[in-house]
Amino acid sequence: MLAVFERVADPRKRRGRRHRLAVLLTLATCAVLAGARSFTAIAEWAADAGEALADQLGIVRIPDASTFRRVLALLDANALDAALGTWAAARTEPGKGQRRRVAVDGKTLRGTRAGDTAGRHLLAAFDQHHAVVLGQCAVDAKTNEIPTIKDLLATIDLTDTVVTADALHTQDDTADWLVAHGAHYLLIVKANRPTLHARLAALPWTKVRTVSRTTSRGHGRLERRTVKATEIRAGIDFPHALQAIQITRRRQPLTGGPATTQTVHAVTSLPTHQASPALLAALARGHWTVENQLHWVRDVTYDEDHHRARTGNAPQVMASLRNLAITILRLTGASNIAHALRHHARHPERPLETIKKMSC
Repeated sequence: MLAVFERVADPRKRRGRRHRLAVLLTLATCAVLAGARSFTAIAEWAADAGEALADQLGIVRIPDASTFRRVLALLDANALDAALGTWAAARTEPGKGQRRRVAVDGKTLRGTRAGDTAGRHLLAAFDQHHAVVLGQCAVDAKTNEIPTIKDLLATIDLTDTVVTADALHTQDDTADWLVAHGAHYLLIVKANRPTLHARLAALPWTKVRTVSRTTSRGHGRLERRTVKATEIRAGIDFPHALQAIQITRRRQPLTGGPATTQTVHAVTSLPTHQASPALLAALARGHWTVENQLHWVRDVTYDEDHHRARTGNAPQVMASLRNLAITILRLTGASNIAHALRHHARHPERPLETIKKMSC
């Protein structure tokens, strides 16, 4: 990790530096692996663990909270995310004959909202299979996620990758860009594309026999999903679309009450001989891993939405450190992030030992 952090430019002047940037970032990562949620908590953890880590990291003086706050606010957050994403991608190369599946989704940091100023919004690329973050970038307050998705995915090798995204990104230009970069897509279609949505809904779905059916229990309900897919030959008018998909979800509360049914449509550039309805169902459902295994963890386990840091790039950098901690824990076999954080909090040496495992 020190080598990864060395790729990020230090924003400070040379004169007066007491701590290497890579050491500061490693200490902060260790603290976040132990459950630290703020700059103050990072500094407190570093102060308590300093003696145990001093020799290994070459620390002479333990940084205080103001040092972490000032340096991380000045740091080039997108450069940090790019370095971490490159590292994570190298650790999760797909096996022979496998495709990487990348879910793209955004999240607003609610704690950064101030009066009428909206909170910072970040767009993340998430590996569905490994449950790790491959990239993150800030969405400019004057625009939205649509132009940002290209900046985000430009740092990832998209060759033969399947990118999944919600209806906001069902844009002709985005589809063209993805295919031009060697990727396939699966994009949800909703009312923001009314003509395309109407064309998909009007297809003769009752005659489609190729179906995938799955059932699951969770969150107090029984959910049955039916996925139909049909080849598109003409008339849909969306770039590179080869299959249309219909996803029907029927949810029945386990405690009783009425069932609800929802039907959504999607398009994909994957041809029928490469993507059966069962695979398309897995891709569509796998898209929500970015919500369940990343954003939910940051909200609930790290209480991210109550973190009030607003200065400079501090909000994005803190989110990046949380992403990194989650990625490290996933890649070292943790399935319960909250339990893993408590495990690392009990002994100061444990976070650094876990980081060292990544280089083995």
